[in-house]
Amino acid sequence: MSEILIVDDEPALLRTLRINLSARRYAVRTAAGGVEALDRAARTAPDAVLLDLGLPDLDGMDVIRGLRSRSAVPIIVLSGRSDTADKVDALDAGADDYLTKPFLMEELLARLRAVLRRPPGGAGPAAPGPVIGDHAVDLAATTVTGPAGPVRLTPTEWRILSLLLAHPGRLVPGRQILREVWGPAQEDRGNYLRVYLAGLRRKLERDPGRPRHLITEPGLGYRYEP
Repeated sequence: MSEILIVDDEPALLRTLRINLSARRYAVRTAAGGVEALDRAARTAPDAVLLDLGLPDLDGMDVIRGLRSRSAVPIIVLSGRSDTADKVDALDAGADDYLTKPFLMEELLARLRAVLRRPPGGAGPAAPGPVIGDHAVDLAATTVTGPAGPVRLTPTEWRILSLLLAHPGRLVPGRQILREVWGPAQEDRGNYLRVYLAGLRRKLERDPGRPRHLITEPGLGYRYEP
């Protein structure tokens, strides 16, 4: 029996999907947010994930990257975002398929059967997660552990950090971070980023005044240097 993790904050859709999948003898687990989804997937790996992009805590793109950092589990995006750019971004981030809401249940079931038929993508031991100074980051479990134990990050700090860690060694434009974390209307609010990056450095860098991992590229953006 294949186990499916459904990630969506719409109770009615969750109920409909659970009923239809259970009737076809799938085992179903649900999560209403990105953090809960990553935690559930880290505890028990599902056979496939049905993922909405518009979640209340984490952006769905960050959930895709978090899942991809630990496994090759098939991911089908179920989203109200119909722009081609959104579809391309989701597929580039690691999704296997993309369905725009509203969708036909039979089409979803056919696509689910298709991704479940694919051979698993080589399971070996999970690669070690990113390290920032003396801190180990586990994106799937959304935890940071340092010499003194766990370090708490706010949801906004997690979203910023996830974006940077998804592009190691590469510049992430400040406008892109602002757009994905706060929305298109906030692309000019560079002061938001300066405040949050200063907080992340205080929590994670050995010397926040001379960061080695969370780097500012003046006038351009930010970069995670492994």
